[in-house]
Amino acid sequence: MSVIVARIAPMRRPAAERQSAVATTQVRLMVLMLMIAAGVLAIILRLAWLAVFSSPATTLEGAAALVPLRGDIVDRNGAPLARTIDAWSIGIHPNKVISDKHELAEKLAELIPTHDAGWYEALLRSGANFAYLERRAMPDVVAKVNALGEPAMAYTREPERLYPQSEMAAQTLGFVDLDGQGNGGMERALEDQLSKPERRGQPVALSIDSRVQAAMESELGAAMASFHARDAAGVVLDVQTGEVVAMTSLPTYNANRVPPILDPNNPDDPGAMARRNNVTQSIYELGSTFKPITMAAAIDDGVVTSMARRFDATQPLEIGRFKIHDDHAQKRFLDIPEALVHSSNIVTARIADEIGADRMQAMFKKLGFDTRPDIELHERQKPRWPQFWARVTVMTSGYGHGIAVTPLHLASAYAALVNGGIWRPATLLKVAPGKAPEGRRVISEATSARMRQLLRLVVLQGTGRKGEAPGYRVGGKTGTAEIAMKNGYSRNRNVSTFAAAFPMDSPRYVVIAMLDSPIGNAQSGGQTTAAWTVAPVVSRVIMRTAPMLGVMPDTNRDVDVSELLPLLWHAPGEDQAVPE
Repeated sequence: MSVIVARIAPMRRPAAERQSAVATTQVRLMVLMLMIAAGVLAIILRLAWLAVFSSPATTLEGAAALVPLRGDIVDRNGAPLARTIDAWSIGIHPNKVISDKHELAEKLAELIPTHDAGWYEALLRSGANFAYLERRAMPDVVAKVNALGEPAMAYTREPERLYPQSEMAAQTLGFVDLDGQGNGGMERALEDQLSKPERRGQPVALSIDSRVQAAMESELGAAMASFHARDAAGVVLDVQTGEVVAMTSLPTYNANRVPPILDPNNPDDPGAMARRNNVTQSIYELGSTFKPITMAAAIDDGVVTSMARRFDATQPLEIGRFKIHDDHAQKRFLDIPEALVHSSNIVTARIADEIGADRMQAMFKKLGFDTRPDIELHERQKPRWPQFWARVTVMTSGYGHGIAVTPLHLASAYAALVNGGIWRPATLLKVAPGKAPEGRRVISEATSARMRQLLRLVVLQGTGRKGEAPGYRVGGKTGTAEIAMKNGYSRNRNVSTFAAAFPMDSPRYVVIAMLDSPIGNAQSGGQTTAAWTVAPVVSRVIMRTAPMLGVMPDTNRDVDVSELLPLLWHAPGEDQAVPE
């Protein structure tokens, strides 16, 4: 019996060992299962975290890896002018299309009419791996294309530059191309500042006031349409800081849908005309608006020492084969105030002749008329400066013929005429209080005070009467200049400009309005001169915007001509302020 037991005992040991091994294996499997469960739970928790607290890789952050995000642009009051939003792009894999290509092409042409059906069918049959159909597509377009059910379509999200005000200040703002680079306007001028990663979330404030900009665009656009003008320009400029409060160029475009330039060599190409900033890129002979500049030079240089000095305007002035006429001929001797009130070319030419070529050029150069306009924009045109200053050139330049500048040149010059004699560069960036540039003196304070009186008189008694805005004490000068053509000056086309400032007892703003080639209508009695076409525009702009700019109307301070005229006979420096 003992033998049998002894033989059985060794047989039981392997069974125990197997049980132990099974138990160990079960424990290990349990640990492994727990580890797998923990891993799965961690993945689920991570996915939940990403879903709740993180943006998907196709939104702005993911797109920023390819196209840097840009900072916002706002107006001087913080209203948005340009910002970056999340948008869709539509693409397709032509080599994976399963639908009928001809039928799909027809549908795409209907939904995305940037190309015709033939173009789309050629693309679908190209066998290419991928191609974009529409960048920065509108959500409704994306939805309609997606409803076609073609699996080869691809949709990605990328940043889009949005201009909330659409057409407002389009040329001033510029736009951003498909690669996210600024193209024109302040988008280009501020490229580095807007695209710096550290600047994200920090908007750049412009000097533009959206409310004033809207008023200028509205009034100037209405006048352009009414007079069927070729193009137009308007500026509102702070005379003390050089800040551009409004800059309008017409025709314009929707900044969210930039028109293509089909023929870059054709200045009349619709896309080129719309994208050109007439305020800084187009140069014009601005006619009689130069006469106050000539008068200021004469007074400042001592050529004219008395407002009572009279000049012969009894008949046209002959210089060689040229004759200088007056459009509002008085056929008598005129003193200085009368010369401006009646806009005498003859008297201005005589005064310019006495000033001489050197001093006339010096005055124009101090005002920057020999260089591109001083402003942040890249789109700036160089003035047309006479190559040779003959005697007749000096005379005609005195009343704005033979020299061509931009409307912004004129705005900065008028600011210097009325602000005490200091020229400052124009700027489209908001200037902090007390941080205005020092500028340079171009005329004395006494001469500037005299010019304020004379400009006010032109609005009260002269060609600028339709530019008056009751309570705002407007001063200014009209200018109507025939357009220089290849074979001389046109008798049928002119540039009409009104340059004004207000209030003249303490000037705050210069307002310029210009129409190129207006056509007379019943409203103007068939006239195309600045007195009838653009002076009323300036009047309406001032009345609409002055309160927004902190200038309140006060008819009690409007000066009667009988009060103003006696002051003009004082010597410069005596009682120069326009009376309150």
